[in-house]
Formats: sequence, C-alpha cells, structure tokens
Amino acid sequence: MAEEHNVHDYEKVREEFGWDVPEYYNFAFDELDERAKEMPDKDALISIDDSGEKAQRHTFKELSDLSNRFANVLGDLGLKKGDRAMVLIHRVPEWYVVVLGMIKLGAIPIPTPNLAVSEDLTYRVNRSKANTIVTDWSNHEKVDDVRDHEKMSSLENFILVGAEDKREDWKDFEELMDEASSKLSREDVEATKSEDPLLIYFTSGTTGQPKMVLHTHSYPLGHEVTARFVQDLRKDDINWTIADNGWAKAVWGKLFGQWIVGATVVQQNITGRFDPDKALKILQDHDITTFCVPPTIYKMMINQDVESYNLTSLRHCLSAGEPLNPDVIDKWEEYTGLRIYDYYGQTETVALVANYPTMKVKPGSMGKPTPGHEVDILDDQGNKADIGEEGHIALKIEPERPPGLFKEYWKDDEKTESVFHDGWYYTGDKAYKDEDGYFWFVGRDDDVIKASGYRIGPFEVESALQEHPAVQEPAVIGAPHEIRTKIIKAYIILNDDYEPSEELKKELQDHVKKVTAPYKYPREIEFVDELPKTISGKIRRTELREMAEKEFLKEHEQLPY
Repeated sequence: MAEEHNVHDYEKVREEFGWDVPEYYNFAFDELDERAKEMPDKDALISIDDSGEKAQRHTFKELSDLSNRFANVLGDLGLKKGDRAMVLIHRVPEWYVVVLGMIKLGAIPIPTPNLAVSEDLTYRVNRSKANTIVTDWSNHEKVDDVRDHEKMSSLENFILVGAEDKREDWKDFEELMDEASSKLSREDVEATKSEDPLLIYFTSGTTGQPKMVLHTHSYPLGHEVTARFVQDLRKDDINWTIADNGWAKAVWGKLFGQWIVGATVVQQNITGRFDPDKALKILQDHDITTFCVPPTIYKMMINQDVESYNLTSLRHCLSAGEPLNPDVIDKWEEYTGLRIYDYYGQTETVALVANYPTMKVKPGSMGKPTPGHEVDILDDQGNKADIGEEGHIALKIEPERPPGLFKEYWKDDEKTESVFHDGWYYTGDKAYKDEDGYFWFVGRDDDVIKASGYRIGPFEVESALQEHPAVQEPAVIGAPHEIRTKIIKAYIILNDDYEPSEELKKELQDHVKKVTAPYKYPREIEFVDELPKTISGKIRRTELREMAEKEFLKEHEQLPY
C-alpha cells in the first residue's frame, strides 16, 4: 500500500505547485520520444488479449519508431495539421501507433468507443467533417454500412487495421506501415503550439446528442497531475486502467500522464463481457502496481474469491467515472488490505478533485481539489456556497486557465458560453463541501430530484441501495406522481441469488430508511434486467425518466409538473 503521509503535505504541494506551459508543445515528440531516448528498452505498453493469457510488449523506442511511420503514412496520404481523423480501434497496440502518429503530424484524432454503431459514426463524421477513418476488422462493417451516406461525404481515406481479407476499398494499415519510413523529426512537420487543437472527444450524451469537446496540445500537461498526484505513479510502476480506447478515460489512465512520469501501462483487449476472474489473474500475473477501474467493475470483482489471488504487487487502487459507494470500498479493503481512492473529473477536464495517499479518506467523498486547480461550490448566483450547502462544482479559470481544461464545445458557441462565465467553468455537476473541505457528489444538474419539498441527489439513494446484498446495480430518478407531483423511483438489477418480489421491495425500502434519511427512500421500485446506458457506460437517467413519464401518461391526461 502507498505510504501514508502527513495530511499537511497536501496543502504544501498545492501551495508550491505551478503550471509551466511552453509556447510550443507536442506530447509525442516531447514525452514519448524523450522517454525513448532516456530508457529505450523499457516497456511502455503491455497489451494482453481477451483470454488474459497472451501479451505483447512495446518499448518506448518501438512506439516512437512506429508512430513516426504512421505520421509519414498520413503525410503521404495528404493529411496535414488540423485535419480530423476518426479512430475506431479495439484495445490493441495499433491504437497507440495511430493516435501518436496523428499527434506528431498535428492531425486531430477523434477516439471513438467500440460500442458505437453505424448511426453514431455518421453523426460524428458529419459533425467533425473528418477526412480519414482508421478502424479494425471487427468494426469495418459498421463503416461499410454507411460509407456512402451523404453525412460521410467528407471521408477520403479509409484505413483498415488487421484485415483478414483483402478489401479493395480500404487501405491496408500493415502494408502502409511496411512502406513508410521510421525517420521523422520535428522539422519534417508543422510545429504545434500548446494552444493548437490536439483531439476531439464526443461527450457521452446522457441528456442529448453528444457534443464535441476540443482539447489543445497543452491537455497532456494537465494529466501529469492525474498521474503523479492522484494515481501516485512513479517510473517503476505498472499501471492498469480498464477503459475502452474510445473513452477519455483511456488518455487519463493509459497514455498522457503515465508516460510523462515514465510508467508502464497495461491494456486488455476485452471483446465480450468483462470477466472479473481474468482481471484478478492479470493483476497477479503481470505484477500490476496501480489499478483504476469504474465502480461497476469493483462491484463485480468483490463477488469473486479475491483472497485466492496473490495481489501483493498491488499498492494503490483508484476509481473514477461515477461515484463509488462506501460499501464497495470497505469490501475491497477487507479482501486486499487496500483502500480505493475515488477521484473526479470529466471528458472536458483532467482530475479536478481527488483522494490521495497523503490524506485521510472519507468513504463516499470525492476528496479535495488537485494541485493547480481552484475548485469550489457556487450557488445559483455565482457566490461561494456555505459549508454543507449544495451547489455547482466550478473550476476557476482566471487569472490562469489550467492546461487540462478543454478549449470549447467545438461548433457550439451557445453551449460553450453557458459553461464559461464570470471567471469560472461550470461542470454541470452538483456537490457540497464539508467543514474539512471534502467534496461530496450529489448528481448532474438535470438528475437532482425535487420530491416532498426536498432536493435529493440520486447517488445518495443509489449508495444506500448498493449496500444491500440483493442489489447488483441501481439507478434512481424522480418519477411523476398524481398526489406528490414527483417521487423517488429506483430501477434495480438484482444479483443472481435473488428473485423479484413485493417482499424484497419492502425490504429494500426499509433498508434505505435505515442507512440514510427516511424521506430519501424509493416509493417505487422496478426490477429490470438491464439499464439504458451511453456507449461509454454511463446510465441514461433521461431515458429512465421518459419511461416513467410514459407509464404515468397511460392513466393520466398530463404530467403533474
């Protein structure tokens, strides 16, 4: 386990920390290539197949050379600085080669989740006007299904990784790489300024169509905070962050900050359902030292025989993506002796709030602001909220804008202006601070429930439900009610050993009343086999609210609000 330090170290680090953003910066040249010179034979990347048995290793030097080749491939195809290119590739080494090559050239990668369907691709290509798409064999049919669609007309280059058969209408990645030179210097390409566009992520879209989040070349510098302070990474660490390469979490935990520090990153090409036993075996067999996964994965892993695996190499565990229930933290620590450190950020940012090995953890809290970021809770008038008062999580952007913060929602001035004002970036999330300065997540602005005269965050009700052994995964919303206007309703996936019943509903309601304020209990419970989620795995509470409203309107002429 990471060494415990005096809590005052946190304040000292924050006080002494400062950003150093050069005028010109390119992660692939300035970090990857420098690591290749410093430690050419050190493993930068370990790629494990779906079985968990076979692993490929790539050194910093190998990735430096391969990314040079792909940058030359793109240059030969006519791509230049500022061109957009969609990247739809599974968790294999080629994803890194492609993205790093684009960064060197100054082309703008658009990482895309592998769960994306043809309609998602047409929307993203149409919005971004990408002129190139690089994908793998298992995804190429999605592209073929819509490649003649008018919304895909900007595409000029179709590059296929790992082709199992010859496709005349696709350029073969391996053939292109064989013919390309591994020699590339900064002077061969147009230089990138720190403020130039680096990449575009499409947000998860829990409340509407995904927006284009544009990050600049300074973005990786912001992730040094994520790696060095939050993940507590050092040069000799082997870090495994489980995330699809199309999610922003991939560059949070498997690329930028980790290679600035010089650590090794691990990926597993999970192509089917997540297998918690395979994951535990990988932790054991590959001497993983730091581990970061979403709460859902920890929930699955603690139901296995964790203690039968040798996890002595593991020293630091983290979770991000959605709030982590205290009950899961306690069980993981019981089995491994390691506490899970929760932290908070968005596609638009780096880690803004976190728990550190240097400070006491309050289970269920997001922690405190990270170095280089002034984060606070503001009320609806833009004033700093009182202790314990729920408000908006906001990041100070004046007088100095943190480099890890996105530049804008590209091609959406109205949305951009709505989140940047009065010297702050408003995250769209709600929380409150306690007397010790710890942040406690409440929910998205749109998810907070106003019921029975109270404002209730779905997370606190979900946390209470999660503590019951019958509950595998809950989702809580505000549902319409004829008399009360709105009530708390829970949709629940049960663990395998439990069956839906009225008795179980009553038991769960009583359980919530005991572990949290009684008025927060769900007056309605519906057992379901699955929950609607975005392609990045976040629960679409908007869809659940629509379902509840449709049910209400079957027996009523209009909604009560």
